[in-house]
Amino acid sequence: MLSVVNSATLEGIDAYEVKVEVDLGRGLPSFNIVGLPDTAIKESRERVEAAIRNSGFDFPVKRITVNLAPAGIKKEGAIFDLPIAIGILSSSKKVIKKDVKGWVILGELSLNGEVRPIKGILSVCLYFRKKRIKGLIIPYENLFEAKVVEGVKVYPVKNLIDACKIINGEKVEYEEEEREIFEDENYDVDFLDVKGQILAKKAIEVAVSGGHNIIFIGPPGAGKTLLARRIPTILPEMTLEEAIQTTRIYSVSGLLPKGIGLLRKRPFRSPHHTISDVALIGGGTHPKPGEVSLAHNGVLFLDELPEFSRKVLESLRIPLEDRVVTISRVNSTITYPANFMLVASMNPCPCGFLGHPEKECTCTPNQVLKYRKKISGPLLDRIDIQVEVPALKYEELSVDENYSSSKMRERVKKARQIQLERFKKEKFFTNSMIPTNKIERYCKIDEKAKKILEFAFKKFSFSLRVYDRLIRIARTIADLDEREIINEEDIATAIQFRFLDKPVI
Repeated sequence: MLSVVNSATLEGIDAYEVKVEVDLGRGLPSFNIVGLPDTAIKESRERVEAAIRNSGFDFPVKRITVNLAPAGIKKEGAIFDLPIAIGILSSSKKVIKKDVKGWVILGELSLNGEVRPIKGILSVCLYFRKKRIKGLIIPYENLFEAKVVEGVKVYPVKNLIDACKIINGEKVEYEEEEREIFEDENYDVDFLDVKGQILAKKAIEVAVSGGHNIIFIGPPGAGKTLLARRIPTILPEMTLEEAIQTTRIYSVSGLLPKGIGLLRKRPFRSPHHTISDVALIGGGTHPKPGEVSLAHNGVLFLDELPEFSRKVLESLRIPLEDRVVTISRVNSTITYPANFMLVASMNPCPCGFLGHPEKECTCTPNQVLKYRKKISGPLLDRIDIQVEVPALKYEELSVDENYSSSKMRERVKKARQIQLERFKKEKFFTNSMIPTNKIERYCKIDEKAKKILEFAFKKFSFSLRVYDRLIRIARTIADLDEREIINEEDIATAIQFRFLDKPVI
């Protein structure tokens, strides 16, 4: 007897439909799964048989063949346990007496028949939202994630018995837990926690307003990490589309917090400098999102940037330009979004005290140059803002109320709104994303500002990429002051934010 159960699996962050075909035939008792299953799916045979028996059902003593179609695409994970079990029970005609056609079923089974949560439910719900189905039967633990998507009927189950009841038309009700499916948007930190460093705070405000990458250079204990960890507090709220896209990445990675259906805080990722290029960019035997994708719509913070391996740093160049990561394998090519704001920090020299007002630097000029050359020129060009975070004197340990997170966020929102209005007919929406061929259209510069820009270009031997980025930064500075024309002060401030382009000693 043949039974076909609709299910789904993931490729990248996108879901696609899989049909679980179960045939109970004559012959010696056996249980085979075909259709390019991975090890976890092959092990479903033991889980499914034990779950059926421990749920009080008879396991058919027949030749059981399960095909996962389309057969030419690799499947992975324990997501097919529940549909395989339902297919077997449906084929035997003893437990499930109604047609399973129209149902989409997903879930991992424990040996006692309980249904465990799986990854990627949000992507599955989005895929089936516009398709004509009876409903989605999913693990109860994934209910809060599925609730985010409107227009699809979801039936959460805690065990195999309840899944059978729903297909047979019986009602299954659970006492629903009172949980907020949306993540709390409040932060426990504020820029007021950081004493002084007004120039760095202004640079952060410019960087966030225009979506520019930024690096802090300063001695140990100056506040570089404190500043970086407070950047999410002034980022604009995620739109619903951004929140869903970010949540999908965390869902397929298995990193979505329990009981949270939708992430509302912009992600802040801070990997250790020992990270590999695969862990940073994504990939592996079964490609998974890396840190750059987990930071999508948020911040990727690389502390002590020169300590990262050269291979890891160079792997950042393409994601910084293209804002996506493409992972190619023999059988497939997967693309993950990676639109993040890069924030980095470093010491000015190996000992960390170059330019310190009280502590003496013990490094030679060659050591300083060698240290800074750990970051290649092409990567450094892609970091728009390079700002010094100096050691503070006692009299500078003050707090400027004008640079609280709430006030900075308001100014950022206003600048972002100006950009949204300016680029409403374009496919980009921040100044950092202005294509080179459209800089002249959107970045009008007065004559005095052009002369300053020309002088700096010749003096510091800027590359064309840096030249374009200086204009984009100046455009953002002008937007914060609500000026349409970029003036000499905007250009001068933008040049001031290129600390690493100045001579070492």
